Amino acid sequence: MNEINLRRARQVIKGTFDKGAEMSLKPLTVVVLDAGGHVKAFERQDGAAPGRFQVAFGKAYGAVMLGMAGRAQMERAESQAYFMAAMNGAFDGRVVPVPGGILVRDNKGAVIGAIGVTGDTSDNDAEAGLAGLEKAGLVGEA
Repeated sequence: MNEINLRRARQVIKGTFDKGAEMSLKPLTVVVLDAGGHVKAFERQDGAAPGRFQVAFGKAYGAVMLGMAGRAQMERAESQAYFMAAMNGAFDGRVVPVPGGILVRDNKGAVIGAIGVTGDTSDNDAEAGLAGLEKAGLVGEA
């Protein structure tokens, strides 16, 4: 597989929402991007703040554009703030370097997309997103 198709993207979202319900998380927002950073699918649960799309998108966009999952971006921001500030500038402020930005790779290691999850703590967002990917038969790097 060299892309995330719409059917699979919807499975990821459903699986993420299911895990969020199981964990009793606050309302989640999930965006699935293709390898070029374009939105493949997006859903915001009832009760999620309207601005959550931008947060979810920024988490996923940073992951796919930098080839670096959210946790790695956060570590980089903490150790080299100037680097992440420069990257955010290069990408017009669209990068949100925290957990919940999850890379999706194929079986050869190539990036085929990313998901962004937001609504609860960043660590919980990442856990729910990884479960959603697993339920859809995909492997993520958080």
